[in-house]
Amino acid sequence: MSFHTLEREKTFKCPPTDGTSFPDLQFATKPHVQSFNALTDAGLLNLAVKEIGEKTIFDSITQENGYLKFGNKLSFRVDEVQIAKPMLSSRERTSINRKVYPAEARERLTSYKSRLVLKLSWSVNNGPRQTEMREVGMLPIMVRSNRCHLEGMSPAELIAHKEESEEMGGYFIVNGIEKLIRMLILPKRNHPTALIRPSFANRGNSYSQYGLAIRCVRADESSLTNTLHYLNNGVTMFRFHWRKNEYLIPSMMILKALVETSDKEIFEGIVGNDLGNTFLTDRVELMLRAYKSYGLYTQTETLQYLGSKFRVVLGVAEDLTDVEVGHFLIKKVVLVHLSEPRDKFRMLLFMIRKLYALVAGECCADNPDSPQHQEILLGGFLYGQILKEKIEDWLNSIRFQINMDIRRNVPGIDFSDRKYLTKVFSKINNDIGSKLQYFLSTGNLISNTGLDLQQATGYTVVAEKLNFYRFLSHFRMVHRGAFFAELKTTTVRKLLPEAWGFMCPVHTPDGAPCGLLNHLARKCDVITHTSDVSSIPSLLLSLGVDPPSTMVHEPDWVSVQLDGKIVGWCTHRLAAHVASVLRNLKIQYAAVERNGTSTEKPKVPLDLEIGLVPPSHGGQFPGLYLFSNTARMIRPVKHIESGELDMVGPFEQVYMDIACFPKEIIPKISTHVEYSPTNVLSIVANMTPFSDFNQSPRNMYQCQMGKQTMGTPGTALRYRTDNKLYRLQTGQTPVVRPKLHNTYGMDHFPNGTNAIVAVISYTGYDMEDAMILNKSAHERGFGYGTVYKGESIDLGQKRRRGEPVVHHFGFAPGSSPRREWLQKVDADGLPYVGTMLEDGDPMVAYYDESSGQNFVENYHGTEPGFVDEVRLIGNDVGDSECQQIHIKFRITRSPIIGDKFSSRHGQKGICSQKWPAVDMPFTESGMQPDIIINPHAFPSRMTIGMFVESLAGKAGACQGLAQDSTPFIFSEQQKASDYFGEQLIKSGYNYHGNEPMYSGITGKEMVADIYIGVVYYQRLRHMVNDKFQVRTTGPIHNLTRQPVKGRKRAGGIRFGEMERDAVIGHGTSFLMQDRLMNCSDYAQTWVCRDCGSIISPMSTISMSGSGASSEVKCRACAKPATGLEDANITWEDGTGHKFVGGGNTTLIALPSVFNYLTAELAAMNIKMMLDVK
Repeated sequence: MSFHTLEREKTFKCPPTDGTSFPDLQFATKPHVQSFNALTDAGLLNLAVKEIGEKTIFDSITQENGYLKFGNKLSFRVDEVQIAKPMLSSRERTSINRKVYPAEARERLTSYKSRLVLKLSWSVNNGPRQTEMREVGMLPIMVRSNRCHLEGMSPAELIAHKEESEEMGGYFIVNGIEKLIRMLILPKRNHPTALIRPSFANRGNSYSQYGLAIRCVRADESSLTNTLHYLNNGVTMFRFHWRKNEYLIPSMMILKALVETSDKEIFEGIVGNDLGNTFLTDRVELMLRAYKSYGLYTQTETLQYLGSKFRVVLGVAEDLTDVEVGHFLIKKVVLVHLSEPRDKFRMLLFMIRKLYALVAGECCADNPDSPQHQEILLGGFLYGQILKEKIEDWLNSIRFQINMDIRRNVPGIDFSDRKYLTKVFSKINNDIGSKLQYFLSTGNLISNTGLDLQQATGYTVVAEKLNFYRFLSHFRMVHRGAFFAELKTTTVRKLLPEAWGFMCPVHTPDGAPCGLLNHLARKCDVITHTSDVSSIPSLLLSLGVDPPSTMVHEPDWVSVQLDGKIVGWCTHRLAAHVASVLRNLKIQYAAVERNGTSTEKPKVPLDLEIGLVPPSHGGQFPGLYLFSNTARMIRPVKHIESGELDMVGPFEQVYMDIACFPKEIIPKISTHVEYSPTNVLSIVANMTPFSDFNQSPRNMYQCQMGKQTMGTPGTALRYRTDNKLYRLQTGQTPVVRPKLHNTYGMDHFPNGTNAIVAVISYTGYDMEDAMILNKSAHERGFGYGTVYKGESIDLGQKRRRGEPVVHHFGFAPGSSPRREWLQKVDADGLPYVGTMLEDGDPMVAYYDESSGQNFVENYHGTEPGFVDEVRLIGNDVGDSECQQIHIKFRITRSPIIGDKFSSRHGQKGICSQKWPAVDMPFTESGMQPDIIINPHAFPSRMTIGMFVESLAGKAGACQGLAQDSTPFIFSEQQKASDYFGEQLIKSGYNYHGNEPMYSGITGKEMVADIYIGVVYYQRLRHMVNDKFQVRTTGPIHNLTRQPVKGRKRAGGIRFGEMERDAVIGHGTSFLMQDRLMNCSDYAQTWVCRDCGSIISPMSTISMSGSGASSEVKCRACAKPATGLEDANITWEDGTGHKFVGGGNTTLIALPSVFNYLTAELAAMNIKMMLDVK
């Protein structure tokens, strides 16, 4: 491999003006950007407001002769949603270019947002409609979406607008911080999933553990889950949620309400011709008989009954009849992905049949933790759902406001008067945009309905630019959900075979989120558009599939479903033939489209998922399930027969034969083959060299440590205002790297340094993973980094809202600032760029014009910082004086003892010593290692990939070539050691990478040859300067009197149980007493020797009148005085009670927190006694 240095430099210096240089980078964020684009391009928002429908209110409702009489009727709705592109405020009249770009929002610490406009229409008494455009706030906009000005820009144009050359977008900018809506895993839409959950049985006496759930998704991407419960008496119950409340209805009642049907039709629709299945027929008969108790026989009667029960719950208009309310209920809550009642009827019959099959053991329960039954909740779709709910809340608030006016008899209520309605609209909180901004900034979902989701928090994360690996992996991250993080079972965390090619088996954190926080495989895509499948139903009929109206079908027939709608019935054998034909047609149609030719064949989209579940004994419920909807995971594989591209989904992959390598293809069995075996890994996992040689946990560790590396977060750093940025100043391109390193342009963002590494136990400083750093290498800049910290000073926060501006940057006119202030701060009150500030130095100066007094804000930091940039931040309009500035500090971070380093194989360790070059071992050629690591790092970790990298790096450095470290390219027949060993021999080195080395101290040759080579080393962000904690005196806790915790608060060091055990084990108990009590919360306490209590002793009042100082007596051991005792032995407790005795007390030293513990136990009626000798 070549380093492509010249091409890379040319691309960097002269970025393309026509298109991206790295399309795979843009593919990584495609699901985020395109899901947001679908809100407007696919009309999801307009579908959403159409789904909301009309809101109705009457100006009067009276009752005459037992009937309700309605007054004037006002109907209003939102007809259209418009999202503008970010532009300057109309109040700003000086700028020619009115566009606002994301870089401005970052630098000004504001949000990147644009106007949200709703087209509100209304009519009175169903008369002519009137419309009005209402602006309802500023809506945060996703970067590089179709509402962003960066859309479609080339790298050259992006750089001109202060962005990275390969800016990918997919995130929002809120208060200057880049926020990302992370992807979550949800149940697969429109597919009934059989479940066995013991919790189902807790719903009532007759409920069982069997159920069947279907998550129905409307065209606007909002969803509602319907659940069928099996009762022990054979009846099934239909469950749904409405505004966070749960409701259960007999399934028979839903069936009767959907269409005008008979018991016979229902029986035949469930049983078909499988009359010999008595388990099934008995339960269907029981269900039909049990429903007779309701006395509802026709569809109208059933709808009227449901409408009367749910009228108040649904909050519908008062003039609707019970039958109309029943229709509304069926439309809104029953299988909402289907529009036709007959389709809902057929689907519900199928669900009942599958539920009975589950109970009978004919099929198994579906695994909800398998990717086969999962899909992805995309950020753009969730954003649209929240916006839809906020629009509906806005309409409801209009109705509520009018209703309040009517109840209060406000004069001038006239629905036909536009002025009155405009007045009502102005009273309503129109700022919907701020609610979306709150969601993005906090990740908290405030919802009346819950949006059919299981969590209310944790939806957004900060898209940290710690380094480029970290930033990129945020967009491929998929979380299982906050609900599952609390579960004590490990089932949800397991890596299942069904995840192959969709979820990376390596890239998941070690620790609490392990298995819950996964990452998409490199080539895995998430569908964000709906495909045209209008021709498929007719195609299926032409292939011999019976129409869906066929109610009586044979026992061996299976249903054919398209996106949760039954489109036909056929035999198992015919279903296999249909699936094969559909697959060939979609591959051929895609190939024709790519070639630009025309065809008369039916249009079958390439991303159509063809899930053929064959019949089995106790396996999955059979059928032919076709999916074309959004939010599905798909990935590319090669169709062997045609050699063309095919896209497969997780549902169908389970029943397909896909070879991993061409040599593994089995004739007449394998239908597909992988394009590359590395497609199973995520982007970050693919960057680990020779990962197939390592033990798997080490690859997991590298995925985490690669994202914690002090690297290169970007190239447009001067336009960023992050709170904290890490930058490696001496980054290099790795000698050993996979081909994908170039594919993703990682040389733009170097993450480490090529180091000469010797594996030798040379001193005592390399034990326990510690590493020795060559002092000369350190002086040449090895691992040298910089930390950028940002600080904002806003004078506007020093006054209340509405008060005049009295604070100004600079010094008061005529005043005499201190000399030490003027050394650091200019006359305008701002610090000199390039000056070094230490803790306590003045950073910014301002004055109060009302008092003429000067003030300074001091720099607070444990290490000196250089002023790198100073930004003046004005308001949105630019019509007032600057009241806010942002200062970026540059803090140098040279590697010191205790800083953390790691190779790309999970071999992490701290720098234990900077060894002088004169004492470092050297080879025969005079070369000295940059790093020395201990040989004990390898046997237990089994990171053979690091050995191979050392060989490959050494050979590559000698020949000036980059070495390909892509996994799975070597085998037992073609060994990596042979391949790189021969290269070393050609360069004059030992075949195995060993070399004779000489001691730098004695100059003698070492007895054994030393393994030495080139390894790419990363400097991690965990540095001593950020973590060291020491104090002599400082703040203490008011309650416990112990030092407070926290480095920022000058707290004490952490001393836990293990530290305590270590101190005891060393026999230094007095040291422990000194540190943990004498120098922490030392206190003197009185204790009674008789009863051992430290609560009972109290100060007394002497009764002798001699004026002697008060003594401490134990009230618990003392006896009440009778009045006959001598006054010298009598004492009073201060409340008038007199006692005798209790004087056997003494003063002891105890930790103050022990007193607190004793008081808490006493409050729980637990007495603590001390044995005082």
